[in-house]
Amino acid sequence: MASSSAASLAALPSQLTTSPARRSLLLSSTSRARPRPHHPLLHASSPKGGSYCRLVVTCNAGTVVPTSIAQGTPVRPTSILVVGATGTLGRQVVRRALDEGYDVRCLVRPRPAPADFLRDWGATVVNADLSKPETIPATLVGIHTVIDCATGRPEEPIRTVDWEGKVALIQCAKAMGIQKYVFYSIHNCDKHPEVPLMEIKHCTEKFIQDAGLDYIIIRLCGFMQGLIGQYAVPILEEKSVWGTDAPTRIAYMDTQDVARLTFIAMRNEKASKKLLTFAGPRAWTTQEVITLCERLAGQDANVTTVPVAVLRFTRQLTRFFQWTNDVADRLAFSEVLSSDTIFSVPMNDTYQFLGVDSKDILTLEKYLQDYFTNILKKLKDLKAQSKQTDIFF
Repeated sequence: MASSSAASLAALPSQLTTSPARRSLLLSSTSRARPRPHHPLLHASSPKGGSYCRLVVTCNAGTVVPTSIAQGTPVRPTSILVVGATGTLGRQVVRRALDEGYDVRCLVRPRPAPADFLRDWGATVVNADLSKPETIPATLVGIHTVIDCATGRPEEPIRTVDWEGKVALIQCAKAMGIQKYVFYSIHNCDKHPEVPLMEIKHCTEKFIQDAGLDYIIIRLCGFMQGLIGQYAVPILEEKSVWGTDAPTRIAYMDTQDVARLTFIAMRNEKASKKLLTFAGPRAWTTQEVITLCERLAGQDANVTTVPVAVLRFTRQLTRFFQWTNDVADRLAFSEVLSSDTIFSVPMNDTYQFLGVDSKDILTLEKYLQDYFTNILKKLKDLKAQSKQTDIFF
């Protein structure tokens, strides 16, 4: 159970409660710590008073006293809040939750184009913004579980949503008696403190672990859906495909499988306060993905290769200017993804722990095959319709 809204809001930190027709077709078919070196983002204290990473945010979750749930209104275990519900993963989490009978509330930033598709599916949509902490508490009233899929937009400073916003959300969740918090992180984020996004993900993991919440942290390697815009669509449009000369391997996973395994883990009592890593059946290099897309599309790709050394130089150059620091931070993440790294883990133990058959996990070959089969058929039909409407004089 969780407390009533008035009691919950009263227990929140004061800083949280005061106010201070082709490309569309192609894309529409995709549905299916330790001391660190000095860095501009660097110094924060843990909720328990220790220091686990160095980010320029003071975290006071340890001072937030959870509200008494004895006097509150009972909260159904099926009531969940999905944060970042319009994103690639978030929307699949929403769909899966609705299919499994959950009462789904979606936290969505106010936007010119309303997230009507979420309402059409049967979810409730509430407007809030993690960068404005005072908007968060009301969204948590009556919620049992928070599933955090949110991440900042490309044009935003990385720490605005991914650190400061998440700290505010976690503090609110603790104060309002949220009974489970699911957080998506990045595989090997603890091994790359030089990359701001990965350092922030690792610090957020530690913050959640120290905040006294019941949690599940899920580290991910990569999404299959991202390959459509990056490789499949440019190949079909005969545009340049960008890659690197590095042998990085990534075990891409279908976001629908990520969502399905997430809810299996949520129902597994043994998964409480666990850190899990989800990876696809096989790790792929960029060139292997491009070759697969070429074969399925029936045409060659125009590949433009960017040497990793160029990424490193560009990152260092952008560090000289304050207004390009955010670009440098994102280039640092790109550099890791373009290094001699394998983003994958053996999944046999995880499948056994969750009671999942590995054969039920979609492979990248099948995912891309389905995409190209569907899109090529649609393009063929579109071409046929165009011929039927031709007018000759």
